[in-house]
Amino acid sequence: METEVIVIGAGPTGLMLANELTLAGVPVVVLEKRLTPSAQSRASGLQPRTAEVLDLRGMLDPLLDRSLPRGEFGGHFAGLPVELDCRPWQTRHPYPVAIPQTRLEAFLEQRLLDQGVPVLRGVEVTAIEQDSAGVTAGDIRGSYLVACDGGHSTVRKLLGVPFPGTAGTMSSVVADLTLASRSDTVPTTSEHFSRHLETANGFFTTLHPLEDDLYRFIFGKLAEVRPDRETPITTMEVNEALQAVYGSETQLGELREASRFSNATRQVEHYREGRVIFAGDAAHIHLPIGGQGVNLGIQDAVNLGWKLAATVRGWAPEGLLDSYHDERHPVAARVLRTTRAQGVIMNSAQNANLAAVRDMFTDLLRLPDANYFVSGMMSGLDTQYAGVGPRMIDLDLTTTDGPTRVSRLMHSGRGLLLSLDDTPRSIDRWSDRVDHVAAKADDSPTVLIRPDGYIAWSATDEQPLETALTRWFG
Repeated sequence: METEVIVIGAGPTGLMLANELTLAGVPVVVLEKRLTPSAQSRASGLQPRTAEVLDLRGMLDPLLDRSLPRGEFGGHFAGLPVELDCRPWQTRHPYPVAIPQTRLEAFLEQRLLDQGVPVLRGVEVTAIEQDSAGVTAGDIRGSYLVACDGGHSTVRKLLGVPFPGTAGTMSSVVADLTLASRSDTVPTTSEHFSRHLETANGFFTTLHPLEDDLYRFIFGKLAEVRPDRETPITTMEVNEALQAVYGSETQLGELREASRFSNATRQVEHYREGRVIFAGDAAHIHLPIGGQGVNLGIQDAVNLGWKLAATVRGWAPEGLLDSYHDERHPVAARVLRTTRAQGVIMNSAQNANLAAVRDMFTDLLRLPDANYFVSGMMSGLDTQYAGVGPRMIDLDLTTTDGPTRVSRLMHSGRGLLLSLDDTPRSIDRWSDRVDHVAAKADDSPTVLIRPDGYIAWSATDEQPLETALTRWFG
């Protein structure tokens, strides 16, 4: 089989990337070694910036129809009892969206299947060869290959790409389960993360309802435990943790799905190795806390997708594909730092002095400026790349076709010149890759927006529009 891009891994990152490439008209094949999709809920939410990104493609509304009930409360930092308030960031989506990872993956995969894009399951890649013209994985040949195959990436191992960082020092379990009986201490509604975080009898846990009788249970030992991914998770192990924290009246019903995770923290040094590119957990891993992992991967995919499509189609300006590494590597590096910090702050049982640190951080988060800083960092709303403007606010607009919003003008996955003044401008030379819309909005300058939603140029800039068009769109 021949294609343009081979995507390895049918998780959120790989499926989102394949959707972006398909939107740009680039042939893509997705290979996944698992024969069937995982039924485990795993990551349980979307951060506000990821919700905005999905809204740029018209995906958010149908995903909201698949979401779980969740109150209007903010995210958290290190499980501290202060909501992160994203409302000052001028977003339409200030609260995390509660959607299990399995539903997100099913939605993204179905979009590909509806468009005839192959998602080949039960295919394990055992050899990769690349040359100056392309990449071969098994019997599939492509111009590029993107490894989205998780923290234990086969692609990374086959190519001998280093994965520097720190090994895990703790081992935890995340499980989907039902309860045969429960004490009064078991929560019945979804609340702020801090309300679900419990410690007792040497365990830390979070237990919150998903839907019907299903719960998501995370637990581990407060003392350091050497990570061991291979040890089976037993009902006895799960029941011990349940009863240690929620009392003997709480009994496990059915253990649906379960997996182990650690606080290992690693990141590849270069996101591109010739014609092989790394994204999502294949490029970076960290303690899964604060809803960072899936969100980081989805935004990797949206940053990379249009740049890789431009390269394949032949109009990419010099350095555009390499800007994926330049922009996304520092973002992930910061997430790795913040998840390390949260892991330390959360486990005050290991150091009595950490209780004082938690109290200090809690007081800080109650200050509006500190909360604004941390909420922007955790939600991704503050992400800004070197030499690029901030994310474009989803303004209400008035066009000749009637009222609309910025996000609705970007469903094509192309760049957008949004003319908000009366100055005549022509982008005829870029009309096959940039849309041009005239509109009215309150107190906003004309802007050029990249396909990933960041401002590439503003009428207030000193450089000419043509310079920015050439830099980003060839």
